[in-house]
Amino acid sequence: MNDNDIELSWFKSSYSSGEGGMCVEVAATADTVRVRDSKDRHGSQLAFSIRQWDAFIGRLTAGEFGA
Repeated sequence: MNDNDIELSWFKSSYSSGEGGMCVEVAATADTVRVRDSKDRHGSQLAFSIRQWDAFIGRLTAGEFGA
């Protein structure tokens, strides 16, 4: 079974407002982390390996991307 064969459990970013603005949703599997636009749930998704996602979150929390 691969990631395309399973039902994903999506959740909205904790930084997203409840006003329906610019929100992203994230779903994790054993192999990947998926990201999509909450307003276009059937549109394109970004897929990151767990290693890539961990590196991104590490740099984000270190403040490397600014405010």
